[in-house]
Amino acid sequence: MRVQFVLQEIWIGLRRNMTMTISLILTVAIAMALFGTGLLLREQVRASKSFWYDKIEVSIFLCASTSSNDACQKQDITDQQRQTLKAQLEKMPQVSKVDYESKQQAYTRFKNNFSGAPGFVESTREGDIPDSFRVKLKNPEQYKAVAQAMLGQPGVDTVINEQEILKRFFRILNGLQVAALTIALIQVIAAVMLVGNTVRLSAFNRRRETGIMRLVGASNTYIQMPFILEGAIAGLIGGLFASILLVFSKKLLVDRLAGDVQLVSQLGWSVVVLVIIVSICFGVLLCAVASFLTLRRYLKI
Repeated sequence: MRVQFVLQEIWIGLRRNMTMTISLILTVAIAMALFGTGLLLREQVRASKSFWYDKIEVSIFLCASTSSNDACQKQDITDQQRQTLKAQLEKMPQVSKVDYESKQQAYTRFKNNFSGAPGFVESTREGDIPDSFRVKLKNPEQYKAVAQAMLGQPGVDTVINEQEILKRFFRILNGLQVAALTIALIQVIAAVMLVGNTVRLSAFNRRRETGIMRLVGASNTYIQMPFILEGAIAGLIGGLFASILLVFSKKLLVDRLAGDVQLVSQLGWSVVVLVIIVSICFGVLLCAVASFLTLRRYLKI
């Protein structure tokens, strides 16, 4: 196969259909960028779940004079009640560790965690966060047994499972992932249709050359190759543009999410590079396969 001839035919095809080629490149770029963003969000959720799963605690907030729970009767928990609760927690087989956190300690931790939101910190005073026991479980799924044992005990205000908070947050991230992948799927369909139209137009414009090549005995592979490579090159260029968009997506979406939300762990660049490679390969393969399938029907023109 003459490489020079194939490259020449590719250039002619891309030049003749420049407008549609540019449209195809942009569509593929957007589709692959959204596809890659969906993969990044999936990896972010997976990494965050893995990071936080063994750090999940159950917070047992104790009665205070500011408690809205009627059972507390607007009174602070007594030392006897606190010691009794701690002894009960330490005896439970589901519990791995029990730490007591005073109002002062809770307020200090709150200021450290939300140091990036000074307005939020200023609106909270010391004492607004009551004393609590922070309970580490051997298995985070055993939360209900601990909660049922503690709720209604003298001196207990509320029981909060951090796992439930994380589940809601990860549900939001999963929703963003599904939205990105759904829009990417729509863009992929548009890209396939554009590839089909581009190849059909290119085949029609070069129907005379194709007919001559058939008459001189050229193989189907030799005739199809320039058209398939046109689609693959357009997919490659679109994938390269998508890689740039994915870098911005990592910087402006994933990293900002990790910085602003304490629950999210940082996503490494190695994952981003892998997603970029997958997106580029998928874009090239998508356009090449779409070109090949279109040619099976329109190559005889």
